[in-house]
Amino acid sequence: MAPTRKKKLRLDYLVAAILLFSMAGVAFLNVVSRYFFHFSIASTEEITINMFVWMTVVGCGIAFERGGQLGVETFFNLYPKKMRKGVILLSAFLSALLFVLVDIFMIQAIYDELTLFHTTSASLSIPVWIYYAGVPLLSISVFQGIYKDACTKLTRQNEGGRQ
Repeated sequence: MAPTRKKKLRLDYLVAAILLFSMAGVAFLNVVSRYFFHFSIASTEEITINMFVWMTVVGCGIAFERGGQLGVETFFNLYPKKMRKGVILLSAFLSALLFVLVDIFMIQAIYDELTLFHTTSASLSIPVWIYYAGVPLLSISVFQGIYKDACTKLTRQNEGGRQ
Protein backbone atom coordinates (compact mmCIF):
# COMPACT_ATOMS: atom_id res chain seq x y z
CA MET A 1 0.00 0.00 0.00
CA ALA A 2 1.46 3.32 -1.11
CA PRO A 3 1.77 6.05 1.50
CA THR A 4 -0.73 8.83 1.03
CA ARG A 5 0.53 12.35 0.85
CA LYS A 6 -1.40 15.02 2.64
CA LYS A 7 -2.51 17.66 0.13
CA LYS A 8 -1.62 21.20 0.99
CA LEU A 9 -4.45 23.71 1.19
CA ARG A 10 -4.09 26.19 -1.64
CA LEU A 11 -5.26 29.70 -0.85
CA ASP A 12 -6.03 30.56 -4.48
CA TYR A 13 -8.21 27.45 -4.86
CA LEU A 14 -9.95 28.24 -1.60
CA VAL A 15 -10.64 31.85 -2.64
CA ALA A 16 -11.96 30.71 -6.03
CA ALA A 17 -14.21 28.13 -4.36
CA ILE A 18 -15.54 30.65 -1.84
CA LEU A 19 -16.23 33.19 -4.57
CA LEU A 20 -17.95 30.63 -6.79
CA PHE A 21 -20.04 29.31 -3.91
CA SER A 22 -20.98 32.85 -2.86
CA MET A 23 -21.93 33.83 -6.40
CA ALA A 24 -24.12 30.74 -6.76
CA GLY A 25 -25.70 31.38 -3.36
CA VAL A 26 -26.47 35.02 -4.11
CA ALA A 27 -27.91 34.17 -7.54
CA PHE A 28 -30.00 31.37 -6.02
CA LEU A 29 -31.27 33.72 -3.32
CA ASN A 30 -32.36 36.17 -6.00
CA VAL A 31 -34.16 33.44 -7.97
CA VAL A 32 -35.99 32.25 -4.84
CA SER A 33 -36.88 35.84 -3.99
CA ARG A 34 -38.31 36.41 -7.46
CA TYR A 35 -40.26 33.17 -7.43
CA PHE A 36 -41.79 33.39 -3.97
CA PHE A 37 -42.03 37.12 -3.35
CA HIS A 38 -42.17 38.39 -6.96
CA PHE A 39 -39.42 40.76 -5.94
CA SER A 40 -35.88 40.94 -7.33
CA ILE A 41 -33.04 41.88 -5.02
CA ALA A 42 -31.18 44.59 -6.94
CA SER A 43 -27.96 44.30 -4.99
CA THR A 44 -27.34 40.71 -6.11
CA GLU A 45 -26.25 41.87 -9.56
CA GLU A 46 -23.73 44.29 -8.07
CA ILE A 47 -22.32 41.62 -5.78
CA THR A 48 -22.08 38.87 -8.41
CA ILE A 49 -20.46 41.13 -11.01
CA ASN A 50 -17.71 42.17 -8.62
CA MET A 51 -17.20 38.62 -7.39
CA PHE A 52 -16.96 37.51 -11.01
CA VAL A 53 -14.18 40.04 -11.62
CA TRP A 54 -12.31 38.83 -8.53
CA MET A 55 -12.77 35.19 -9.51
CA THR A 56 -11.47 35.94 -13.00
CA VAL A 57 -8.28 37.36 -11.50
CA VAL A 58 -7.78 34.30 -9.28
CA GLY A 59 -8.65 32.04 -12.22
CA CYS A 60 -5.99 33.73 -14.35
CA GLY A 61 -3.38 32.78 -11.77
CA ILE A 62 -4.58 29.18 -11.70
CA ALA A 63 -4.64 29.08 -15.52
CA PHE A 64 -1.11 30.43 -15.75
CA GLU A 65 0.14 27.84 -13.30
CA ARG A 66 -1.50 25.02 -15.28
CA GLY A 67 -0.15 26.37 -18.55
CA GLY A 68 -3.67 27.13 -19.70
CA GLN A 69 -3.09 30.73 -20.69
CA LEU A 70 -3.15 31.81 -24.29
CA GLY A 71 -0.13 30.39 -26.03
CA VAL A 72 0.93 29.67 -29.56
CA GLU A 73 2.47 26.23 -29.24
CA THR A 74 3.03 25.77 -32.97
CA PHE A 75 5.21 28.86 -33.24
CA PHE A 76 7.01 28.03 -30.01
CA ASN A 77 8.01 24.62 -31.38
CA LEU A 78 9.47 26.26 -34.51
CA TYR A 79 12.10 28.09 -32.44
CA PRO A 80 15.49 26.46 -32.00
CA LYS A 81 15.91 24.80 -28.60
CA LYS A 82 18.44 27.42 -27.49
CA MET A 83 15.95 30.24 -28.11
CA ARG A 84 13.05 28.58 -26.31
CA LYS A 85 14.32 29.49 -22.84
CA GLY A 86 14.46 33.12 -23.88
CA VAL A 87 10.96 32.93 -25.31
CA ILE A 88 9.67 31.40 -22.06
CA LEU A 89 11.31 34.18 -20.03
CA LEU A 90 10.04 36.87 -22.42
CA SER A 91 6.52 35.46 -22.25
CA ALA A 92 6.60 35.38 -18.45
CA PHE A 93 8.00 38.91 -18.33
CA LEU A 94 5.36 40.30 -20.68
CA SER A 95 2.57 38.50 -18.79
CA ALA A 96 3.81 39.88 -15.47
CA LEU A 97 4.21 43.33 -17.00
CA LEU A 98 0.59 43.27 -18.16
CA PHE A 99 -0.64 42.55 -14.64
CA VAL A 100 1.73 45.11 -13.14
CA LEU A 101 0.13 47.70 -15.42
CA VAL A 102 -3.36 46.51 -14.45
CA ASP A 103 -2.39 46.82 -10.78
CA ILE A 104 -0.91 50.28 -11.27
CA PHE A 105 -4.08 51.52 -12.93
CA MET A 106 -6.27 49.90 -10.29
CA ILE A 107 -4.21 51.41 -7.47
CA GLN A 108 -4.51 54.80 -9.19
CA ALA A 109 -8.29 54.30 -9.43
CA ILE A 110 -8.42 53.36 -5.74
CA TYR A 111 -6.42 56.45 -4.84
CA ASP A 112 -8.73 58.63 -6.93
CA GLU A 113 -11.78 57.11 -5.25
CA LEU A 114 -10.34 57.63 -1.78
CA THR A 115 -9.18 61.21 -2.34
CA LEU A 116 -11.32 62.78 -5.07
CA PHE A 117 -14.52 61.03 -5.99
CA HIS A 118 -15.75 59.15 -2.91
CA THR A 119 -18.14 57.19 -5.16
CA THR A 120 -20.43 54.59 -3.66
CA SER A 121 -22.03 51.64 -5.41
CA ALA A 122 -25.53 52.06 -6.75
CA SER A 123 -27.49 49.51 -4.78
CA LEU A 124 -25.54 48.86 -1.58
CA SER A 125 -23.81 52.26 -1.18
CA ILE A 126 -20.47 50.54 -0.55
CA PRO A 127 -17.42 52.66 -1.43
CA VAL A 128 -16.36 51.60 -4.92
CA TRP A 129 -12.71 51.39 -3.96
CA ILE A 130 -13.51 48.27 -1.92
CA TYR A 131 -14.53 46.48 -5.11
CA TYR A 132 -11.44 47.81 -6.88
CA ALA A 133 -9.10 46.67 -4.10
CA GLY A 134 -9.77 43.02 -4.87
CA VAL A 135 -7.94 43.17 -8.19
CA PRO A 136 -4.45 44.16 -6.93
CA LEU A 137 -4.78 41.93 -3.87
CA LEU A 138 -5.87 38.87 -5.81
CA SER A 139 -3.36 39.45 -8.61
CA ILE A 140 -0.76 38.01 -6.26
CA SER A 141 -2.08 34.63 -7.38
CA VAL A 142 -1.50 35.68 -11.00
CA PHE A 143 2.15 36.49 -10.33
CA GLN A 144 2.59 33.18 -8.52
CA GLY A 145 0.99 31.35 -11.45
CA ILE A 146 3.24 33.09 -13.99
CA TYR A 147 6.30 32.22 -11.91
CA LYS A 148 5.32 28.57 -11.44
CA ASP A 149 4.47 28.19 -15.14
CA ALA A 150 7.79 29.66 -16.22
CA CYS A 151 9.68 27.43 -13.77
CA THR A 152 7.84 24.34 -15.03
CA LYS A 153 8.51 25.17 -18.67
CA LEU A 154 12.17 25.96 -18.02
CA THR A 155 12.59 22.69 -16.11
CA ARG A 156 11.08 20.78 -19.04
CA GLN A 157 13.42 22.56 -21.43
CA ASN A 158 16.42 21.65 -19.28
CA GLU A 159 15.28 18.02 -19.24
CA GLY A 160 14.96 18.11 -23.03
CA GLY A 161 11.20 17.60 -23.05
CA ARG A 162 8.57 19.43 -25.02
CA GLN A 163 6.16 21.98 -23.60
